[in-house]
Amino acid sequence: MILVTGATGFVGSALVAELRRRELGFRAVSRSERDGFYRVGDINETTDWSAALPDIDTVVHLAARVHVMRETVADPTAAFRAANVTATINLARQAAAAGVRRFIYMSSVKVNGEATPKDQPFTPAEMPKPQDAYGLSKWEAEEALFQLGRATRMEIVIIRPPLVYGPGVKANFASLMKWTRRGVPLPLAAVENKRSLVYVGNLADFILRCAEHPAAANRVFLVSDFADLSTAELITRLAKAMNRKPNLITVPPSLLKTAARIVGKGDMAQRLLGSLQVDPSDDRELLGWTPPYPIDEALRLTVEAFLREENT
Repeated sequence: MILVTGATGFVGSALVAELRRRELGFRAVSRSERDGFYRVGDINETTDWSAALPDIDTVVHLAARVHVMRETVADPTAAFRAANVTATINLARQAAAAGVRRFIYMSSVKVNGEATPKDQPFTPAEMPKPQDAYGLSKWEAEEALFQLGRATRMEIVIIRPPLVYGPGVKANFASLMKWTRRGVPLPLAAVENKRSLVYVGNLADFILRCAEHPAAANRVFLVSDFADLSTAELITRLAKAMNRKPNLITVPPSLLKTAARIVGKGDMAQRLLGSLQVDPSDDRELLGWTPPYPIDEALRLTVEAFLREENT
C-alpha cells in the first residue's frame, strides 16, 4: 500500500486519481477533513504518523512549503527548513521504524540551480547549486534522507521535476494561456531558449514507476516530457490547442532583459528568456519509462481545462 502526503495538492490530486484508475491500494493524507482521506493536521517535526503507517510499503511525500514568489515571513530559510527538512525527516524516521520499504521524496530542479546554458541540461550526478531558501531546503532534505536510508536500509528515491503543468495549473503558465487566448502581443518571437516541462499526468505515472521498479532505489531522477521547448514554441503550441494564431512579435532578447531589469522584473525575464533543461535519460535507460502523454496531447488537455474554467 502507498501512503501519499500532500494528496490534495496539484501533483497529489493527479497521483490519487491515477492510483484510483489503476485500483491500487493507497492511503491519502490531508491536513483537514476530507472524505476517504486520513487527517493528520499540521505536518511538522512533532506529527505522529503511527496511525497512518500500518501496512504501508511505500511513502510518497509530496507535502511541502513550496516556492513563494512574494515572501512574507521574516526568516524564509527557517520556515522552509521546518517544513521541508525537519518535518520530512520526522515522517521518514517513523516510516523506517514501521518497516516501510521505500520513501519517495518530491524535490525540485531548483536543487540543481535556476538556469542552464542552452542544450547543456542538468544531470542527476552533478553538484547541486540551489540559489534560494526553497532549493536549499529541498537539497538538505535529500541529504538527510539518504543518510537515514543508509542507517535504516529504507530505500530512498528523489524526484526533481522542472515546471509542472496540467489542468488547474496556476502562476506563470496560466498567465501565458490567458495572454495567448486574448491575443495579447507578446515580444517573444526571437527567444530561442529551451525549457524542460513535465505534465502532471506524466509525473504521476513516473512516481508510480519509481514506486515499483527495483532500479529506482537510492537514486535521484530528473523528469520531463522528453521535449524541451522555447518560450515562443510553447506559446505557438498553446495557441494551436486553442485554434488560434500566436500573436508573437520580434524584439531582441537582450533588449527585453534590459527592460525587465529596469522595472524590477529580472526573475520573470529569466523564466521567459532563459534556458532550464534537465536530462531525463536515466528515466528511460534505468526504469524503461517514457511519458504516457506526448507533449502536444498534454498541452491540449491543459488548454481544454483552462478554457472550461474561463467559460464558467
